[in-house]
Amino acid sequence: MTDISGQSSQSTSIPAVPTAKNKVVIHYCNLCRWMLRSAWLAQELLTTFDGELDEVALHPGTGGVFHVWLNGELIWDRVSDGGFPEAKELKQRVRDLLCPERSLGHSDGHKKTD
Repeated sequence: MTDISGQSSQSTSIPAVPTAKNKVVIHYCNLCRWMLRSAWLAQELLTTFDGELDEVALHPGTGGVFHVWLNGELIWDRVSDGGFPEAKELKQRVRDLLCPERSLGHSDGHKKTD
């Protein structure tokens, strides 16, 4: 390969695109301005499930849509679930499907002892 000056440049290899085994898709209404909420939830999931969750994709849409999918399974629907998820509840739903044996620490809540 040659550059603009006609000099030969070293060939570099392009890394392969990583494949996502565990993927969350957040489908949100762009017209409703829900991108920031979606990005914040994506950050929360990626931080909590570091090493277990491979990808979180933000998918803009219209019509008031707010759905969260994990590996092709719908885990949150704004209409049927009655609004937006709290980070705690969304993390619990992801955990229950992705790694049910895992503790979320304070996100699992405090259990009262007798």
